[in-house]
Amino acid sequence: MPRSIARRRLLAGIGAASLLAGCDSSHPVAAFLKGMLRWNEHFESLLFSSSRLAPVSPAEDLTPEQAFPSYFISDAMPFPPAGWSLKVGGMAARPAVFNLEQLKAMPRTDLRVRHHCVEGWSAVADWQGVRLSEIARTVGADPGARYVEFRSFDANYWSSWDRASALHPQTILAYGMNGHHLYPDHGAPLRLYSAVKLGYKMVKYLTEINFLPNRTGGYWENQGYDWFAGV
Repeated sequence: MPRSIARRRLLAGIGAASLLAGCDSSHPVAAFLKGMLRWNEHFESLLFSSSRLAPVSPAEDLTPEQAFPSYFISDAMPFPPAGWSLKVGGMAARPAVFNLEQLKAMPRTDLRVRHHCVEGWSAVADWQGVRLSEIARTVGADPGARYVEFRSFDANYWSSWDRASALHPQTILAYGMNGHHLYPDHGAPLRLYSAVKLGYKMVKYLTEINFLPNRTGGYWENQGYDWFAGV
C-alpha cells in the first residue's frame, strides 16, 4: 500500500475511533487519540509550504467521469437555488456577491492533478476556475484573517481552512470539469478544489466564503476527522 494512502487511512481510523470513544477527555483512550490528532495537525502544518506545488501531469490519463465518485449529504442531489450567487465577506475591506459570469470573467486557472479521498481511492480530472487568492485580492481580505470558512447549499455542508492552504496557487473555485461546466453530481455551479487537501475539505455547491480571525470546524471535522487534512 502506498505510504500516502496508508497515512490517509490511519487518519480516518483515528477520527472514527475518536467518535466511538465520544471524544471525552476523561477517557484515557479518547484523550490519547485527540492528542494524536493535534500532533498530526501540527506536523502537517509544519510540512506545508505555500510555494510548493503538487505534481501536475498533463499526460496523465483522466479518470472516466462515470468512475469519478461524487458525494453529497442531502437526501437528494442538490441543485442550485434560483438566483444563485457567491457571498464573500468576513474580514474583508470590500465584501462582495458574485454571480457565475463575474467569476468566469476573472483570470482562469486550469489544473490537472490527482484527487485523493480519505477512503483511499484517487482519481484524475481537469478543473477550471479562478484562484481563491484572486478572490481574496478582489475583496481586500484582511491579512489578520488566518482562516477561511466555506459554506454550501448541500444541507449546509461546510469546512474551514488555514489561510495559507486556501490561498495556495493550486486552490481554486472551480466552475468547470474536464472542459465543460460542472454537473450537479460534482458540485455545480461552483466548488472548492485544491491540490493540497483531501477530498472532504473541498466544499461543493458553494454559497459563502468568509475570512475569519479564528479557526472553526466543519461537517466532518466536527465528527472527528483531521482538520488540516493536507495531501
